[in-house]
Amino acid sequence: MYNDNFPYKRFNITLDFLQKHIEKNKLILDLGVENPFSLLIRDSGYRVNNTSGEDLDIDRSRIINSNAEVITAFEIFEHLLNPYNVLKDIKAKQLVASIPLRLWFASAYKNNNDERDRHFHEFEDWQFNWLLNKTGWKIIDYKKFTNPVKKIGLRPFLRLFTPRYYLVYAEKI
Repeated sequence: MYNDNFPYKRFNITLDFLQKHIEKNKLILDLGVENPFSLLIRDSGYRVNNTSGEDLDIDRSRIINSNAEVITAFEIFEHLLNPYNVLKDIKAKQLVASIPLRLWFASAYKNNNDERDRHFHEFEDWQFNWLLNKTGWKIIDYKKFTNPVKKIGLRPFLRLFTPRYYLVYAEKI
């Protein structure tokens, strides 16, 4: 099921969390283009459609017109200038989302070769909770987890025990 290119820990934790909260018969709209993790979800028995790479700050029509019962958004909201409108426009009643947490010892991620591959937001958990609450979502469950890297240095050492990801299951109020 996994190959060497997959981030084993993150994918395993996220898939387990999804399976804990979402029934396999529900239609999922995964925000973002088809990717190794959305394929893994599909291979695990879920019905998954993806958005097509459109800029969700500008074009939210796939979200607005979706009949999906569940929205998944794995490391998407940090790339948006305005995640508020995306979250507000979701009609589905269930949301499973993950974000990278802001780390005090590392600056926000920025790919100098790709303007879309940058983090406009790196939230603290309370900020993401507040955003979800303001957009009509109630957090039912959450999980924080680390993301160790195979490097040597102070920051890699800190990543061994500092949570990097925040995973949330929420329902529409």
